[in-house]
Amino acid sequence: MLRNFVRQRFFVVLVLLVVMLVFFTLTQERFLTPENMSAMMTSSSILWVASLGLTFVMLAGGFDLSIGSMLALCGIGLGWFTNEAGLPLFVAIILTILLGVALGAIVNGIPIGKYGLSFLVVTLGSLILFRGLTNLWSGTKTQQIISPFLDELAFGSTLGLPNPIIVMIVTFLIMLYVQKYTFFGRDVYAVGGNAEAARLSGIRTSRTIIAVYALSAGLAAVAAVLQDARIGAASPQVGDNLVFAAAAAVLLGGTSFSGGIGGVGGTVVGVIFLGVLQNGLSVGGVESYWQQIITGVILIAAIALDLVQRRRTTRSKSLRSTHVQPVSSAS
Repeated sequence: MLRNFVRQRFFVVLVLLVVMLVFFTLTQERFLTPENMSAMMTSSSILWVASLGLTFVMLAGGFDLSIGSMLALCGIGLGWFTNEAGLPLFVAIILTILLGVALGAIVNGIPIGKYGLSFLVVTLGSLILFRGLTNLWSGTKTQQIISPFLDELAFGSTLGLPNPIIVMIVTFLIMLYVQKYTFFGRDVYAVGGNAEAARLSGIRTSRTIIAVYALSAGLAAVAAVLQDARIGAASPQVGDNLVFAAAAAVLLGGTSFSGGIGGVGGTVVGVIFLGVLQNGLSVGGVESYWQQIITGVILIAAIALDLVQRRRTTRSKSLRSTHVQPVSSAS
């Protein structure tokens, strides 16, 4: 029942996406131009990458409130590795991603996966912790990063495609492969569907949970590299609303808070939906605060639909169990 509802919700999102595309195309002359479409997708790159990581956490039945703070912290880390430590940019990027993976595993994954603490409590705490570390490390100051490579990453193109879009495509294909064709992807669905049954079947649930939080933080670090490249600096003020937009994208794409249902394919549709909406409103001259209000309404609606369906599914299972008649044994 829940799977059918998720499919219906995903279909509704697709229909609304097509309706928006048609509406904005007919009402705004500049909307469907190649330049605007390219700008829209490029501006969605940070949300796209971060949302893919959050998808795996939600598939496993959890949530990560800290991805925005992680993005800010890793962005500052990239600036420090490059400017203060004087490391080659490639090494700095690798260390930035490893920093995210390590913090995601140790600060979020181990308390949740190994010790069974609430993911909301842990990731709320890490949100505050990472933001504090960001301000401490940066001195609350933005630091310029001068790098031809980062400039090329943000504004260059390869084979006619903007480089941020190439990063988006490559990241999506890797995560899709991990989700569909690896034991880890199978384990994530199993843990999200029923953690106890997964444990009894031999899956190391604690390791899987630790891994999804490490993956989420690692992809937030990749998003931080894109963020630094776009603005040419490491800023402690970025990422404040990232988790809300990412949650909206993941939920719109059909991944459920209950875990075990959804996937990265739906998430990218959710990201595109939000990108089209915000771009269409921007091109139409709608103020940014209205865009935030509309995104907030969409997030609340998506969460409400998910919670309502989870309650219906639970009630349906309860009714079925009460109607099961015991089989009398032959005397």
